[in-house]
Amino acid sequence: MNLVAVPAFTDNYLWLLHDGQSALVVDPGDAAPVKDALRALGLDLRGILVTHHHGDHVGGLRELMPLLAEGAKVWGPANEAMPVPVVPLREGDRAELLGQVFEVLDVPGHTAGHIAFVLKHPSDGGAPILFCGDTLFSAGCGRLFEGTPAQMHASLAKLAALPGDTRVCCAHEYTLSNLRFARTVEPQNEAVARHEAWCLARREQSLPTLPSTIAVELQINPFLRCGHAEVRASAQRHDPSVTAQPVSVLAGLRQWKNEFR
Repeated sequence: MNLVAVPAFTDNYLWLLHDGQSALVVDPGDAAPVKDALRALGLDLRGILVTHHHGDHVGGLRELMPLLAEGAKVWGPANEAMPVPVVPLREGDRAELLGQVFEVLDVPGHTAGHIAFVLKHPSDGGAPILFCGDTLFSAGCGRLFEGTPAQMHASLAKLAALPGDTRVCCAHEYTLSNLRFARTVEPQNEAVARHEAWCLARREQSLPTLPSTIAVELQINPFLRCGHAEVRASAQRHDPSVTAQPVSVLAGLRQWKNEFR
């Protein structure tokens, strides 16, 4: 299976997974780059996966519907309004396409009905793949537009529990700005410094910093490290109302990140 990050807008990635003949696309906010990629690679569109309802994730759905192969479907969150008919999914459901089985997790926080797709056993024997939309970013997490800190903390804990080699396919190229924040939160974290240097080199070549892995994120992502003493202490220095509870730390970090420049 071939995993391709298709750039869109200013910083989105529309993920394409294909076997050389057939493809699925994840969160197609814009149809044009998807069409271009399918045409360039000579692929049939066999399915679409959607994680949440925001326009930069669903804006291309209507235009792509006529390109779907006969019998192909759009799979999306059961508890969010979609602009086209979808197969509604919630935690415990599975989506089967391209000979792959994607397990569904409920990961509210960024939006109320956000879901994620996990391919635990790719047919080619490769590492697991996580399509996490805007819940988990490399070195960051999504803003809490509709959910609570407790929901986001629980959602991130689910993702953090996946195998360490799981490829983390986030929907935005936010990594360098997130790493600047992570370095501010944990200035002594050498893993953050190493990863930032690697990401800078990638971006200088106009290459994506994604996918990341769960193992890397556990080392560099402050939102997955809310139980670590240094992360907690930084959050409390920034906002003395933050308590020792990880959910409070996450809430403090998220508000701090919202204002971080």
